[in-house]
Amino acid sequence: MMEKLIAQLNRLYLMPGPALPAELGEHFRGVRAVPVPLASGDDLTRAIVIDFPRERDALGHWTALCAVANTLQETFGFPAPAVSITGDSGYRLWLSLAEPVPVGDARRFLSMLREHYWPERELELRDAVELPPCLNGASGKWAAFIHPGMGASFGEEAGLEMAPPMAAQVAFIEGLESIGRAQFFDALVSMKQADTAAPAQPELPARPAADAPPPAPAATEGLLLKDATLEDIVRHLHALNIEPTFRHLLPGRN
Repeated sequence: MMEKLIAQLNRLYLMPGPALPAELGEHFRGVRAVPVPLASGDDLTRAIVIDFPRERDALGHWTALCAVANTLQETFGFPAPAVSITGDSGYRLWLSLAEPVPVGDARRFLSMLREHYWPERELELRDAVELPPCLNGASGKWAAFIHPGMGASFGEEAGLEMAPPMAAQVAFIEGLESIGRAQFFDALVSMKQADTAAPAQPELPARPAADAPPPAPAATEGLLLKDATLEDIVRHLHALNIEPTFRHLLPGRN
């Protein structure tokens, strides 16, 4: 099953080139996390991975991730991204590019996205990343890909006590599609052309003041704010012939 996961990660995010680190097997078994470069030696990349660290508001980083993901789909027609938890306190959004693009264009894309929609947010391109699933050395908890409908469940603690089933990790990403080259550059051009016009601002809460009460989660019906029940997720995994073990997927569940 590890081979299937690596095949999906190669299909979606990794540049062709030298073999993956020999330590990757230990990485997936939780022995030692190994960062994997996302760019080639000639500065091309097929992945845009964005961090959303935890904020004072327990669900603020999840709401921010949802706003970004939904805007990318609704405004530019991008396919659904993958979502992962980092094993400590944050989330990551994973965008897959069908063809390599210059790293400079990927950085420019995030810079323009921030300028047009979320000037108060940090949207930075990662050069290397620990591929889920892996054990976070600082927290002792597992990073993993998750079902988007379960994202809010990890607002307080974005890590798993036990290693997630490898089959479920494959299931969460094997149906994902990549952003076409024309789609990506059309999005860049559309934001550049809109530089002289007032940008439409999607609703995204500002960081709360230290003494402000936490706001209620948004009720938006966008993809990543959809409230999926455990029954929905079980049905999805059963359709893929996977028997879920939810003590591996939800913190505090047996």
